[in-house]
Amino acid sequence: MDFRTIGLFARVDDERIVATVRALRDHFRVRGVRFMPEDSTNFDLFGGDIDEVVRRVHDRLDLGVAVGGDGTMLHLARHFSWTKVPLIGVNLGRLGFLTDISAERMREEFDEVLGGSYYSERRILIRAEVYRDDGLVAEGVALNDAVVAKGETGRMIEYSWWVNDEMVGTTRGDGVIVTTPTGSTAYALSAGGPILHPTLPAISVVPICPHTVSHRPIVLEDTSVIKLKVTDLAGAGGHLFLDGLDIVALAGNETIIIRKSEGQSVLIRAGSHNHFEALRSKLGWAG
Repeated sequence: MDFRTIGLFARVDDERIVATVRALRDHFRVRGVRFMPEDSTNFDLFGGDIDEVVRRVHDRLDLGVAVGGDGTMLHLARHFSWTKVPLIGVNLGRLGFLTDISAERMREEFDEVLGGSYYSERRILIRAEVYRDDGLVAEGVALNDAVVAKGETGRMIEYSWWVNDEMVGTTRGDGVIVTTPTGSTAYALSAGGPILHPTLPAISVVPICPHTVSHRPIVLEDTSVIKLKVTDLAGAGGHLFLDGLDIVALAGNETIIIRKSEGQSVLIRAGSHNHFEALRSKLGWAG
């Protein structure tokens, strides 16, 4: 693919991010690459107009660039999942599993990509729908994970869950994470979930601090449909989070359906990128 028109997207409340976007813009000009939105250094990705911007420019883009941390890429990926625009990220955050190009080497790595030395990874997203009294009350998509978590209580909550209408069981604990392979190195990892290769066609269900230690993470086919019912919120409310965003407050009479989204994200990696080297570096593994 020839990347001749590139979209730059960033949160611009940080001078370091603004400086990085400007440096990229100047580098792309030298390389003869167009960029948009033209006012990208004044565009706040987390403002209310990202949907309008994506609709306006996606059919003219060959590549979308997220400048910031993984949260910026997650936000961008959700909004671009219904398009065919591939994405790449410059990391100015912490771990940077998704935005893996460093600001220090971005010119060299973008030159790799623009010169054709890159590969692409297709990433699944999941879709969550929340029903109350048989009516849909909330829905959304996530590149990382859907999390059902307890509210303001020090006690455990209880939930029952099914896969493809077959009951798996009832669990007491702090909640549950339904994660994509992309999200397996995020919250699910800290809850004891497995690390999945990011292109694996799978979904993992990870209980958060289960009271019965035999309730372990389960890896499922990505065609699986997961149904959750919170049966006891320990006298407090609960929440459904998608990629860390609070989607809806739970009262305990909801049914949550989670399945693979019809949309997907395509991430571009520079040819020099090595997945296991990234894991070693970011997770502090020896070697």
